[in-house]
Amino acid sequence: MNRLHRWYCRSSGWKKKLETEILPWALEGVEMGDHVLEVGPGPGLTTDWLGGRVIALTCLELDSELARSLAQRTAARGIRVHCGNGTHMPYRDCSFSALVLFTVLHHVPSAALQNRLFAEAHRVLRPGGNFVGVDSMPSLWMTLFHISDTLVPVDPTHLPDRLQSVGFQEIKIGLGRGRFRFSAQRPKGLGRSDDEGSSRHGSSTS
Repeated sequence: MNRLHRWYCRSSGWKKKLETEILPWALEGVEMGDHVLEVGPGPGLTTDWLGGRVIALTCLELDSELARSLAQRTAARGIRVHCGNGTHMPYRDCSFSALVLFTVLHHVPSAALQNRLFAEAHRVLRPGGNFVGVDSMPSLWMTLFHISDTLVPVDPTHLPDRLQSVGFQEIKIGLGRGRFRFSAQRPKGLGRSDDEGSSRHGSSTS
């Protein structure tokens, strides 16, 4: 992130917008289950809000400094934080009941890698698990805000086809002011749970 972007993502104004507008809207009516994975928590403003609303929360953050800081800050609350890449997640198949992404997708550096992240989300979710997110709509303001920063906007009209291509069903897209939300479900009755000895892809969630 550039300096302006990094500052804003830690600001009280962004925190308030997340807690009062974006997160309640993104998760409205979504069943989260007993173990949620958040990919790309950054400084953890979204993690703070989620932590008090789900049974168990694991976070996967690419930036090692942010991951270390968040792990130290949330350890007493039982939140697990790992450093890793959402396009190659260090978790077993069928590990999580839900996976969430909040304003992360446009930071993934190519459409191909975004699709890889979608495939990984499908893999680590249990059958019936929900994949949920929110991201910004392409705009001039978004472009200016990301000068010298990674910006690969996602067209929400193409997102259903992209999610369906990796196996998701029950795909829903919602449009808001300057942003969109999405939800999709890994089909029920496919794959095996952790307790049934599903295959490994990297390390386990424990």
